Amino acid sequence: MGWGHFKWPQVGEFQVATRGYSVARLRSDRSLLGAILESFVFSELLKSVAWAQERVSIFHYRDKDQLEADFVLENAAGQVIGIEVKAAASVNRRDFSGLERVAAAAGSAFVQGILLYDGDHDLSFGETLRAAPLPTLWA
Repeated sequence: MGWGHFKWPQVGEFQVATRGYSVARLRSDRSLLGAILESFVFSELLKSVAWAQERVSIFHYRDKDQLEADFVLENAAGQVIGIEVKAAASVNRRDFSGLERVAAAAGSAFVQGILLYDGDHDLSFGETLRAAPLPTLWA
């Protein structure tokens, strides 16, 4: 699949990304928190890929319409999982636009799209799309 190489605009290290930001500032600036959460999830995915029994590649997806998914994971068999990270306690259908675009691009290789969010419930948004609390990373 032509996902393109993953380009990470931040340093990618969670400790570096959080240096200098108070808890109060993070609570008041959700966009800043979102960037830090993306960095954190990226570092957790890198750890998981390092010990995975099969080769898994991590990419970022953005199309000509600027729809994007934070992470696209593809295994050696070509199966694709999309992951979006949101620093929000609730989600809606529009939050899945990037994942839906990844699903369309991957076709039958698309296994699942997961939106990780700051909520408490696992929510289904169709056969292959779901929203899951951030701690799902370790489940």
